[in-house]
Amino acid sequence: MTLAGRIDAVVIGASAGGIEALTVLLPALARGLQPPVFVVVHLPRDRPSVLPDIFARKCVVPVREAEDKEMVTSGTVYFAPNDYHLLLDQGPQLALSADEPVHHSRPSVDVLFESAVDVYKDRLLGIILTGANEDGATGLAAVHDAGGVTVVQRPDTALAPLMALSALKLRPADWVLTLGEIAAMLRTLDATATPMQVN
Repeated sequence: MTLAGRIDAVVIGASAGGIEALTVLLPALARGLQPPVFVVVHLPRDRPSVLPDIFARKCVVPVREAEDKEMVTSGTVYFAPNDYHLLLDQGPQLALSADEPVHHSRPSVDVLFESAVDVYKDRLLGIILTGANEDGATGLAAVHDAGGVTVVQRPDTALAPLMALSALKLRPADWVLTLGEIAAMLRTLDATATPMQVN
């Protein structure tokens, strides 16, 4: 269960219980990581996100909040800011949008995953974690259909299983794993490959 040499970017989506799940996963990312990691977590929209500050203290890789028109840096974890969709554009660069919520959510997991597929195609790893709505199912299906790698947290281990169950209902995942198993997989991500250049 190794991803070395296969992945140029990682997208992660979570909702209820997501912060606890990410506390297991993100610290597993190794120093010198090459693929960037983009994360959407559903949070209350009426207050700023503190996730970048929380995880910057837990991770050996850089962690930051995504900014509009920012060029993507290898080996960095980017969190979607509160109340904005996070998208990937050619470059690759980040884009933020205040378009309508998807599945009552802004940021939306589907929006991130589908835009990332356009840039990274079959070199994308998509991960769906715990959550209490269906956001992310369509996005993970897009990763699957493009030939990327898909991972879903085992629903019976999720604080809220609906997000994982909805993803699995649309498409079979390459792996359905516990958080510990997903963390072990993330440790196999390439820390020495040449960063992807997208024209």
